[in-house]
Amino acid sequence: MSQIDKQFIPLNIAILTVSDTRTEADDVSGKTLVERLEKAGHHLFAKTIVSDNIYYIRAAASSWIADDKVNVIISTGGTGVTGRDGTPEAFEPLLDKTLDGFGEVFRMLSYQQIKTSTIQSRAVAGVANATYIFCLPGSSGACRTAWDSLISEQLDFSTKPCNLVQLMPRLLEK
Repeated sequence: MSQIDKQFIPLNIAILTVSDTRTEADDVSGKTLVERLEKAGHHLFAKTIVSDNIYYIRAAASSWIADDKVNVIISTGGTGVTGRDGTPEAFEPLLDKTLDGFGEVFRMLSYQQIKTSTIQSRAVAGVANATYIFCLPGSSGACRTAWDSLISEQLDFSTKPCNLVQLMPRLLEK
């Protein structure tokens, strides 16, 4: 297939909000991500809210990582530096590979908006069992920045010169 023939491929995306205080009624960041992924043409596979507890986070993530129907997991919240922020610690042991460039570029983009406060973000990304994982800060602004400037293009098969979707058939190679 040539670059010209590439068509959009809708992916199944799960959204995980990590928070001790959010409910479906006031989960602005989770709703922001759902709206954006659906507008882009992707499918919401599932959405859930779990408290800032690495074992609850891992339980939710592990069930989606094990499900062949889930292509992407995006979490929001728990990437800060407080005692309760444990999303990176929850996900990192589950990752087969990390996408270090994601956090680096996210913080570069974030710096343009929030200046030095971006150093408090521990946004991470990687792949586990052929499932892409993005761990974003809990603010809706951070979710918009990550989706609009990074994730949406990498989850679009037509993005040139390359994107994460085109690699999906090869993720489980040994």
